[in-house]
Amino acid sequence: MSLLTSLYTGASGLETSSQDLSVIGDNIANANTIGFKQSRAAFEDQLSQTLIGDVGTSQEGLGARVQAVRTIVSQGSLTSTGVATDLALQGNGYFVVKGTHNGVDGSFFTRAGQFSIDKSGYLANLDGLHVQGYTADVNGTIGGGLSDLALGAATSQPKATNNIALKGNLQADAVVPPAWDPAAPETTSNFSTSETAYDSLGSAHQIQVYFRKTGAGAWEFHAMTDGAGIQGGTAGTPSEVAAGTLAFDATGKLSAQTQTGSFNPIGATQPQTLNLNFGDATGVAGGTGLAGMTQFASASATSYLSQDGAAAGVLNGVQVQSDGRVVGSFSNGQSRVLAQVAIANFQAPDQLQRAGGNVFAQTVNSGDPSIGAAGTGGRGSITAGALEQSNVDLAGEFVHMIAAQREFQANSKTVQTADSLLQELIQLKR
Repeated sequence: MSLLTSLYTGASGLETSSQDLSVIGDNIANANTIGFKQSRAAFEDQLSQTLIGDVGTSQEGLGARVQAVRTIVSQGSLTSTGVATDLALQGNGYFVVKGTHNGVDGSFFTRAGQFSIDKSGYLANLDGLHVQGYTADVNGTIGGGLSDLALGAATSQPKATNNIALKGNLQADAVVPPAWDPAAPETTSNFSTSETAYDSLGSAHQIQVYFRKTGAGAWEFHAMTDGAGIQGGTAGTPSEVAAGTLAFDATGKLSAQTQTGSFNPIGATQPQTLNLNFGDATGVAGGTGLAGMTQFASASATSYLSQDGAAAGVLNGVQVQSDGRVVGSFSNGQSRVLAQVAIANFQAPDQLQRAGGNVFAQTVNSGDPSIGAAGTGGRGSITAGALEQSNVDLAGEFVHMIAAQREFQANSKTVQTADSLLQELIQLKR
């Protein structure tokens, strides 16, 4: 090997050491970058030259070069943030985001789950790329097409009230009041309670239920509402929407009940089924007579009221489950599945190309993405309210940096020595 060749060999070592330090510096700089995957420089020897001598052939190397910079796709630690739209992947896979990034329009892949709902209502990352997934219909059934997740525009449709459940007690020794008069319900009943019912449009109707004792162990009830919301009713005048009777045995248990009625809200579905449930009467198979209204000597009171309807609601918040399903909670107390976040997996994830902004782009060597639900097909699970930290090991990087520094210094000695010998060679001419 000539002295000039030695110079170039040493220079190649300086170049590879410099590139190694560059990769290490990039890792250290991104030690706190969410979802960052560290890189590692791989080296190979340069094409050698063959020397022919008296004892045969031999080879001398011509230095080193960087063969590839590989991405290490090991799992980073998870840190809790408490933000519902922060998502972390535990296991294989990448979130899929779509949009224009650095002038390129298309789909990208990321482990950085710093997502939020943008001004247009879409779930997006910090650069405005829309998170991809599967949308659900109004019943919460997940569809099959991959699309942007428009969560902010989600609403909860109104639900008509069909059942009102009441639990409580009617005073056993109450006196029988005057005959029922819908124009004077307070003075012709013993006790009343109220509950809100909703029609098919989500309009609220205040239902006042009056209980009137008619004899020993016998009661009647009348469910009234303002006529302003009832077909054919008069504003300010109560209209009856349901009525019936309750019978109690000698131990105060509900033994039988009857009910009739017609609820016709203006502009909504007519008639609307409205069933008042007072409990399981002993006259019905398996009934205990104690699950709803009872008649004991204590004062009349209600202990529980519920109804199964709801007004229209707006989105209050979301919760992402481990399989990526996004459950929305609404202002009307309802909740339903809105969408499912998609996860992409690759045969060779370390061959993805870094595209900046914490996203990767598909390459020929990475293979095509296999996209589906989290927790299926070898894909990892999602942890909501957390983020995946960088997988950079600072201690290891510092040790690697020392080794690269020493390598650079050693190669510089090769250059210095070859230069010194060349100088000596030139001096021979003088």
